[in-house]
Amino acid sequence: MKKKNIFLFILLDIILINAAYLLALYLRFDGNIEPQYMEAYISNAIFITLIKIIVFYYFKLYKSIWEFASIDEMIEVVSASIVANAIVIAYMTLMQARLPRSIYLMVPILDMALIGGVRFSNRAIARFKNGIPKNIEDYKKILIIGAGAAGAMVIKELRNHNTLRSVPVAIIDDDSKKKGQNINGVPIVGGREDIAKICKDQNVNEIIISIPSANKQEIREIVNECKKTQCKIKILPGMYELIDGQVSVKEIREVEIEDLLGREEIHLDMNEICGYIEGKKVLVTGGGGSIGSELCRQIARFAPQRLIILDIYENNAYDIQNELLRKHEKLNLKVLIASVRERERIDEILKNERPDVVFHAAAHKHVPLMEENPQEAIKNNVFGTLNIAQSADKYSVKKFVLISTDKAVNPTNVMGATKRICEKIIQSINKKSSTEFVAVRFGNVLGSNGSVIPLFKKQIAEGGPVTVTHPEVIRYFMTIPEACQLVLQAGSMAKGGEIFILDMGQPVKIMDLAKDLIRFSGFEPEIDIPIAITGLRPGEKLYEELLLDEEGISDTSHDKIFIGKPILIDYDSLIEELKQLRDVTDTEDIEKIKQMIQKLVPTYKIYRESKISKPDDRKNDNIIYMSKTMSH
Repeated sequence: MKKKNIFLFILLDIILINAAYLLALYLRFDGNIEPQYMEAYISNAIFITLIKIIVFYYFKLYKSIWEFASIDEMIEVVSASIVANAIVIAYMTLMQARLPRSIYLMVPILDMALIGGVRFSNRAIARFKNGIPKNIEDYKKILIIGAGAAGAMVIKELRNHNTLRSVPVAIIDDDSKKKGQNINGVPIVGGREDIAKICKDQNVNEIIISIPSANKQEIREIVNECKKTQCKIKILPGMYELIDGQVSVKEIREVEIEDLLGREEIHLDMNEICGYIEGKKVLVTGGGGSIGSELCRQIARFAPQRLIILDIYENNAYDIQNELLRKHEKLNLKVLIASVRERERIDEILKNERPDVVFHAAAHKHVPLMEENPQEAIKNNVFGTLNIAQSADKYSVKKFVLISTDKAVNPTNVMGATKRICEKIIQSINKKSSTEFVAVRFGNVLGSNGSVIPLFKKQIAEGGPVTVTHPEVIRYFMTIPEACQLVLQAGSMAKGGEIFILDMGQPVKIMDLAKDLIRFSGFEPEIDIPIAITGLRPGEKLYEELLLDEEGISDTSHDKIFIGKPILIDYDSLIEELKQLRDVTDTEDIEKIKQMIQKLVPTYKIYRESKISKPDDRKNDNIIYMSKTMSH
């Protein structure tokens, strides 16, 4: 509060404090105040006023911003009035100054009314100014879902931030007993089944879901109702995201696809993870990438002796280095710029650092690019993995965790096939090594570099079209933190040779995902933003698999993690085949390279394509259909 305002409030309080005593005396004696009581009051008025001003200052009545006053400020006024009058009574008793006892009951009530009333008049003025826009047509009309404390706070926040130019017009809540009531003047008009009708009747522009306690399934059901409207949808995060439980406009965010995955927060066994991370040297290859950087964030929480980040791209490594040091001041962090392709460099690093645990996340992962550049996929994915795995074995790393992919199962693309070779390297070397080598296989990660979500958002921002390769393509999705937490958990279970498979939940149709993102952005699919079908990309499947035919599956102690049965792979034979692969790779003959990959991965189907243009009878789109043949 500015000094000028503080002075004005003190001056006003001096007047009101004395007005309260005069009014109390006037009421007590019906206007005929007895002279001895008036004299007793006047002779002590300065001290009474001083006592109360000091108490009011102690209770921070001159530091609050009264335009935003709430129940907390009301409690401050009541408490300050009671304490101040108690001290005044003690003072008057000590000075043997007599006033009628009824005065000591009336004055605190008058103090609360006058002192509090003046202050809350500021809140009333602000409420009037912010609650009634001059031209409501210029304001966004907001529907609040959730008639609880969070919903009430969202209404308050919207009114306190007039620059948002948003006005709450109605509230939805599934509790039928609340219908017909109102919160801060905003009516509760029905349950979730009424969302579409209310939005139409009230010309709602935006919906804010304000139920922090709701689980993911409830949120998904509510959002499905909201999708029947053309409103932009926003959400207040769950309570676990609102660390201090406070609600502000800064916390209200766009609804993300992550909110609709239908899975609850993953619970980790902290003791198991601490057992192999805490106090250990941990190396993360590809530590600047999407998965690698999140692994580093998670690992830093478990107090490793040293965290070593290895990455070829210095910008990413620099970013995660700064972030980790900012958040974990005591973290012993080392960043190394190196390529996993360089055998001697990798060998030197592991010799010097002697890590206890290695997470190998460095890889080329873009399917179409690797289809055109198979030699690069082999050099980086296959021989990079071989280099670091052999060095881990040589320098007695305790655990080695390979980040793999569902595209390694019956692969139809080079990237997936190279990751399957990586799995074979891990399973074969495990049998001859004291190091526990394991792989963790999962599907698409939301928000990772090159994933479909950032692409769709960019296309929507540019006005479309949003490109989908095929109307029936489905994928498994997981958030980056979910995936990395489960990778850490799987590492704690490793005994060597396993391929851990993460529960990816229900598969998502990419077409539905595209439509949802368009709606969340406040547009209507095919009306405001067109969707273009571009045809399957080279090596792309309609759906992904998580298990090979020969792999059985068994449960673990964690309900989200399963184990594929280890497949017997001879290490020496595999090394001989890899030598042949290296020789073929050096020729740069793409056809021969793919044939050699097929020899190493018999389930790999080489993708061949021929483009056939067909006329499209849909508006706004030109669809390219691709006929595919798979050679085996």
